[in-house]
Amino acid sequence: MTRNISIEEIKTMIFQLPVEELITLISEIEERLETVKMMQLAETGFQEWNDPEEDIYYD
Repeated sequence: MTRNISIEEIKTMIFQLPVEELITLISEIEERLETVKMMQLAETGFQEWNDPEEDIYYD
């Protein structure tokens, strides 16, 4: 069973972590954000490859 956790609940849990774990968590979050940003930026470079005519190969 999945439970929806609110942002406030997440903050409460995070702020209970020891400092060393907070530093690790922040580092991992920053790495994830950098990856997502780079992927979004890379997508803009491939827009010219989005050719609707080539979608026939998916049929």
